[in-house]
Amino acid sequence: MRGTPKTISLRRRLICDLMRASMDVPFVSLSRSLNIRPLLEARAGAMAPAGWAAMFVKAFAIVARDEPILRTVYAKWPWPTLYELPRSVALVAVARVEDGEECVMPQRIAAPEALPLAEVDAEIRRAKTAPIEDVPMFRKIMRATRLPLPLRRLSWSIGLNFGRQRGNWFGSFAVSSVAAYGGGELHPVTPGPYIVSYGVVEPDQTIHVVIRWDHRVTDAAPIARVLTRLEQVLNTEIAAELRAAGSKPIRAVRT
Repeated sequence: MRGTPKTISLRRRLICDLMRASMDVPFVSLSRSLNIRPLLEARAGAMAPAGWAAMFVKAFAIVARDEPILRTVYAKWPWPTLYELPRSVALVAVARVEDGEECVMPQRIAAPEALPLAEVDAEIRRAKTAPIEDVPMFRKIMRATRLPLPLRRLSWSIGLNFGRQRGNWFGSFAVSSVAAYGGGELHPVTPGPYIVSYGVVEPDQTIHVVIRWDHRVTDAAPIARVLTRLEQVLNTEIAAELRAAGSKPIRAVRT
């Protein structure tokens, strides 16, 4: 059958490189529905509620602050080792449309546990609308993607295999979701070590969360505890920050 050849754009080339880098990661996943009633109540009353991606980014980073294993990556060079990062670095999958093509770009947020929730949210929103050249992480990743194949493979190998560089290039965890487009249980793939995905809020005030992780770094029991702790943080620290940011004005009702 005769079709039409199409050039692979830089954005699709990035995804091709990302999938190649993820091929050898032994991922395992654990999913659970979290009861987030206190968070939903706080968000419903907030004047300018943060987006779900921002809330999950900060909540996971807060958990990782007390759980060093969530800041640990597997590095191959100069020899295989587990490398603990001093702080969390999040990569958020941001859906964009560039030159009429739908694509996904990774926005980097360093130490989100130490940032106000509103600032985390602003960084994600800016990454959705700002020109690519105005977002430092996008500029960096596009420069690498423009390299010839041998140099591109070398740059990815350096970023992936030296523990010190993993946080700079790939972060300590990623957040990706299709909840804004109708939900579904997403099992995304990245070079790891942790990927958090969430669905839509259900009528019973729960939200389904999936964590995928590099099995070389940790096992299922710690991740089960992490999901429990994540639920607690969403309903306490994150909900409290939403309340502290200000409530919606109450309209007077005329009788």
